[in-house]
Amino acid sequence: MKHQLPKLAYEYNALEPFIDAKTMEIHHSKHHQTYTDKFNEALDKHPQLFEKDPKELLKNLNSIPEDIKTAVRNHGGGYVNHCFFWEILAPSGQKPSGKLLKEIEKTFGSFDKFKELFNASALGRFGSGWAWLVLNNGKLEIMNTSNQDSPLGEGKIPLLTIDVWEHAYYLKYQNKRADFVNSFWNVINWKRVGELFEGKN
Repeated sequence: MKHQLPKLAYEYNALEPFIDAKTMEIHHSKHHQTYTDKFNEALDKHPQLFEKDPKELLKNLNSIPEDIKTAVRNHGGGYVNHCFFWEILAPSGQKPSGKLLKEIEKTFGSFDKFKELFNASALGRFGSGWAWLVLNNGKLEIMNTSNQDSPLGEGKIPLLTIDVWEHAYYLKYQNKRADFVNSFWNVINWKRVGELFEGKN
């Protein structure tokens, strides 16, 4: 069965004023739709791969047939990364709590220090890509990836991400990536991030 563009759990204007409605609409209905279509187009050449979870394909890129490996990495990565990105956004500005907050404080020293390091990773990503909070062998880690590469390919578990491709912020923030990154902290679904940390699907 072909992969579908997921429906959002909120309206396009729900993240205003931090992420504007027009950017959300274009990002979801145009950019993510294109990744979805091109991912499906690649898998059409090897239909048996539709039976596998897209995340499993990214975890095992070396097992992908050579003629579609790059397309799966780029378009499959774009499909999965965006599905995840929408999932960890929410209209209400929350804060992490419970086990997740304790682990953040233990690993990074404080929540503010974690924010500082995460922002630096997002701003330090040259060109297009993503910054991530991941679990690496049970330990929290901040990393970034280029283009549509995923931490899944390195055996890491994504918990939180920010899209720093220009299409994610350019309508509202123009070239001011730092303003977008700072605003991002107002629309994180920390409840979901905490569930992912505790291994809940």
